Amino acid sequence: MTKQAYKVDAAHSHLGFQVKHMMISKVKGTFENFDAEMNLNPEDLTDAEIKFTIDVASIESRNEDRDNHLRSEDFFDADKFPKMTFVATDIKKTDADEYKLTGDFTIKDVTRPVTFDVEYGGKGTNPWGVEVVAFEAETKINRKDFGLSWNAALETGGVLVGEDIKIKVEIEANPA
Repeated sequence: MTKQAYKVDAAHSHLGFQVKHMMISKVKGTFENFDAEMNLNPEDLTDAEIKFTIDVASIESRNEDRDNHLRSEDFFDADKFPKMTFVATDIKKTDADEYKLTGDFTIKDVTRPVTFDVEYGGKGTNPWGVEVVAFEAETKINRKDFGLSWNAALETGGVLVGEDIKIKVEIEANPA
């Protein structure tokens, strides 16, 4: 199969994150608005062209005050830096349907290489006769590496917000 352009089916895709809160629990959230330019052979991603764009202001963690704080200059500074991006630079097949997807991840004005573990979920035909493909990808980043360093010390020791952010992406894509 040759490469083909695909677009994200937003109704069947998800971009989530989780971070430690008070060093004892986890806060989970999503970015509701994101898109990708993908030109690929879903059964062999090794030469795929992939670029994700994430709307920072679309952050949703089920707490309006927290979401507004995350949009502020203390964290993402969404007014000044409205988009995060990921551009693939290298893709290595590690198993039948698994890959290491490395690329340049930009948050605010900081770009760093990040590697996602990717699994090809397969393909199917939706009720309208369109063949769709699915992928899952996961990684972990240190938010301080991207200039997201705000925190608050706790009276009992430790800090309010953990440094490690787990990111999980679930994509269903249609031919473009």
